[in-house]
Amino acid sequence: MSLLRGLGKKHIELATKWVAPVITYGTAASLGVVYFTDWKVVLQYVPFYNTKFEE
Repeated sequence: MSLLRGLGKKHIELATKWVAPVITYGTAASLGVVYFTDWKVVLQYVPFYNTKFEE
């Protein structure tokens, strides 16, 4: 709780302005990781789509 005591109104306003860019870059990074990994490894956990990989 000592960390929260140091946060003021200005810090909260700055944090709310950074929410959208963080979500955007996080999504782009996640999609990049999925793109550069083996699709079979990732998509085996997606329901109904994983039947495509049955051997």
